Parts: sequence; C-alpha cells; structure tokens
Amino acid sequence: MESLEKRAKVVGTTHDPEHGESLELQKTTENGAQLLDARSRKLKDLDDLFPYIGDFGWYQRILFLLMIPYSFFFAFVYFSQIFMTVVPEQHWCFVPELGNMSVEERRHLSIPINAKNEYERCVVYDVDWSKILEEEVIEPNPKWPTKKCEETWEYNFTDVPYETIATQLDWVCDKDNYSATAQAIFFCGAILGGLIFGWIADKYGRIPAVVGTNIAGFVAGVGTAFTYSFWSFCLCRFLVGLAYDNCFVIMYIIVLEYVGPKWRTFVANMSIAVYFTFAACLLPWIALGVADWRRYTLATSVPLALAAVTPWFVPESARWLISQGRITEALEILKKFERINGKKIPEEILLEFKDTATEIAKAEEETKNYSVLDLFRTPRLRRHSLLLLVIWMSIAMVFDGHVRNVGSLGLDMFLTFTIATATEFPADILLILTLDIIGRRWLAFGSMVVSGVFSFLATAVPYGLPSASLAIVGRFAVNISYNIGMQYAAELLPTVVRAQGLALIHIVGYVATVLVPYIVYLATIAKEIPLLILGCIGIIGGCLCMFLPESMGKNMPQTIQDGEEYGMGQKFWDMPCYPRKTAEK
Repeated sequence: MESLEKRAKVVGTTHDPEHGESLELQKTTENGAQLLDARSRKLKDLDDLFPYIGDFGWYQRILFLLMIPYSFFFAFVYFSQIFMTVVPEQHWCFVPELGNMSVEERRHLSIPINAKNEYERCVVYDVDWSKILEEEVIEPNPKWPTKKCEETWEYNFTDVPYETIATQLDWVCDKDNYSATAQAIFFCGAILGGLIFGWIADKYGRIPAVVGTNIAGFVAGVGTAFTYSFWSFCLCRFLVGLAYDNCFVIMYIIVLEYVGPKWRTFVANMSIAVYFTFAACLLPWIALGVADWRRYTLATSVPLALAAVTPWFVPESARWLISQGRITEALEILKKFERINGKKIPEEILLEFKDTATEIAKAEEETKNYSVLDLFRTPRLRRHSLLLLVIWMSIAMVFDGHVRNVGSLGLDMFLTFTIATATEFPADILLILTLDIIGRRWLAFGSMVVSGVFSFLATAVPYGLPSASLAIVGRFAVNISYNIGMQYAAELLPTVVRAQGLALIHIVGYVATVLVPYIVYLATIAKEIPLLILGCIGIIGGCLCMFLPESMGKNMPQTIQDGEEYGMGQKFWDMPCYPRKTAEK
C-alpha cells in the first residue's frame, strides 16, 4: 500500500513547498552556487541529494527508457481482453439442415426480418427444414412460427475479421453478457492484486513486487490462450487481473523516486503520454495482424515474462530501503547514480544523510500507529476523504467506460479505439502545461464536466461519425481527470495515513470499475444508454471536485490535525491563476 503513497508523494513534491529547500535549489544557477546553497542547509529528505547525484542524468535517462516495456505490459493487461471477446455486429442462428446452401441463401430462408429491416440475431423460423428442402422452397413465409436459437450461430466477420473466444463459444443472445462478466471478474482480480502486491511491495521491496505482478500476468495470460469454456476463461482473467495497474505503477514509482523534483512532472506524464499510449494504440493492429484470438493472447502475454530480468537492470527503491533501516544499501545505489552521472557526493554530505535517513526510518515506524480509520474521525478530513473516494470512483468509471464503449460508436472499432486512445498524448501535454497554472480543483472540475457534456452531446447527434467524434472528445477530457486524480488525493491526505488512504481510494476505484462492463453492455438495449450514464457520472464527479480545497503550491499535510485544517482559508471561487489580494489564513 505504501507504494501508492510513494507514487503520489514524488509527483506531489514537484509542486510542493514541503520540499521547498529542494525546489529553491533548482532556482539557483548551475555554476556551483547550487551546491554551495545545498551544503548550507540541513538535509531533510532524499530529494536534497539530487544536486549531488544529478536531477536527470544518464542513469535517470536509462531508467526512463526502461519504463517502456512496463508501459507495454500495462496496456496489454488492461486493454487486451477487449479484442479477445469482441463480437461481430451481424450474427444469426445456424440451421444445420441448410448446411449445403450458401451463407446468404441460408440466412435469407431461415432468419426473420425485424422492424428495422435487419436480420434477427437470436430468432430463427421454427419449421420442418427437411420438408422445406423437399419442397424446394427458397423464399421464407413471414407467417412461419419462430423460436429462439438453440444450437450455434454464424457470424459476418467483415467488421471483426477473426474468430474470438466469444464467437467460438457463442457468447451472444442469452449469453451476450458473458464478455461483460469476464471483464468484471478481471477487475475483481485487480482488487486482490492490489492488496497482495501492495503488501509485497511494503514487506519485501518494490522489485519483488514488480517481478511478481508481471509474472502473474504472464502465467495467467498464457493460460487464457488454452481455455475452452467460460469459467476457465474467467479464472484466467481473474488471475491476469492480479497484474493490473501494479505491473507498471510500481516501476513508475521507482523511476519517479530517482528523478529530481523539477523533472518529475515531465517523467510522470510523458511516460504515460508516449509509452503507454503507443502500446495501447498498437493493440488493435496486433489483433488484426495475428487474426486469431489465441495467438493474440499469447502475443500480448508472453512479453510480460521479460520482467523476470528486472533485478539486474532496475535498482530497488532507496526510499523503501531507508524506511526499512537498510541505509547502507540505499547509499550504495545512490553512489551508483553518482558514478554513472559523473557527479560526486561530498563525504560530509553522506555522513549527514545517514543521520537524516535514520530519522526518516524512525518516522516511518511512527506512522504505523495510525490506520485508515483516522481519515474519518474529524469532520473536515472525513468530508474530504469521502469526496476523494466518490470522485475517484467517478473518474475510474468514466475513463474505463469510454475505453470499452468504442464498439458501440458506429464506426470501425479498431480505428476508433486507436484514435480515442491517442488522445492520451495531447491530454498529458495539456496537463503538463496547465496543471501548475489552473490548479488541481478547477482543472479536475472542468475536465470531468467537459467529458460529461460531450458524452451527452454524442447521444444528440446522428449515430456514426458525429456521435463518435463527440464521444472521443469526452474521452480526451476524462484522460486529463484521470491523470490528476491520484496526485490530487496524495496532496490532500495527511502523511501519517497517506499510504493507507491512497490504497483505499485505489481499491474503491477497482470496485467501481467492476460495474463498467455492465454499463457498456446496456448498449445492446440502446446505443445511447452508456454515454448518458457516463455523462451523468462525469458531471456529478466534476462538480464534487469544487468542494475540495486547492492543493497547488501548498504544504502537504503531515498530521491528522493538519489534514483537518487544510484549506480552511480558501474560498469556493478561488483560482490559483487569479489569487486574492488578501492573504489567506
């Protein structure tokens, strides 16, 4: 669970006066004044060593590039199931007695036409086909009795040009909810995975956790390719769900911890904008390229085995080592940065940091006296905590809903998925440029509300390109909200319960996401329903953001009392880019 704190803490310090001494150092010149200023100050945190080991030297650049495979693993784990279970738009009952006819002749004779002048998907004429063939009937009689399909179906593979497990096992008609259920079970696995690998990360270190979560995804992903029933598929997807999020986030945490504060916003957002986005955009074309769901599953699962070599290339988290009292090991890693970056840590600085690290380890022990329940003991902190839970649930649901609804937008789902996913890149760039100007509260509010409004608009225009275009704008906006969410929460929760609070928020997000496949499934009733629901959730979640305090440029709360008093001097309409002239309390 502490891994979540570290993720948010290192991002938050980019804008946080809690680490003001480090930030002040960044404003000095590079000609030696930086080091002189640093030496004149007491080291309070690992961040204070960056002037001596380098903010973004060669070693940090190597680690930044090493995020690429883990970004791919994350995209493969998260999105791959979409293309394993997709069902072609046109499917109909198969009548074995008419097997000698061509597909068009068979469908024309055996399948009724509905009110939309389309062939029924789940109904077939109930007649004696042997007699029909004997009489050489080639035109159906609309007055023939009908019945539900009982055996197998046929598919028009024009829009999905390969067999999926859904077409292989006929997850249509009475079983058309199976894909949604399998996806929901995947997110149930994510809940358990968050608990298991969060515990491993805290108990045994970040490297064992990142290896374990990816190997779990590899084994279960390969197992998925050999499933032949709904329940065996669900079991494998549950186990793949163990790898969701942590397969990348733990590596993301490690790299951010080793990057100087002024580079963290860049590294945090560009790793998502470039690596993750490219990997996700590649997925539909891998599916089309291999043209078989089993080979596709192997192609997106086998690469996760590369995580086994992580210990030979990625250093353990120095912050975690310090929290465990393993200060000598942490310093050995920092000396490696020093050597590769061509820097030098003065001996007196190393001695001073050993004392600081000992104090940090003692402080870590003290936080164990607090529990997540402390977030709900005082009125203002309780209100903020509840708001953060509901807001993150809404963000997670809207984001995942837009991801999974691409098949209901009336266009080629492979191209639409690629375009919609590519909006992650401009969203992250916009976030980098505006987050420290507009602030967390207004940007979270604006992006969520814009997402909701465009979701509504997509239901009010003609189905197809107009509705898909507006829905993609909605996806672009919620991308921004999603990338703000956990950083904002980390900056509001007190240090003594930050790790547990973020773990709770994250897990509640997983729980909420379990519902998303069923929201998307409602498109089988009416195409507009998912977007209407996502629009409502987005607008409500965005409006709730306005009841949180702004955290931009503010000290992160340390104690429960700090959390209770946080933002008391702020007004509802305050904006960081238009500060009030009177001093805040």
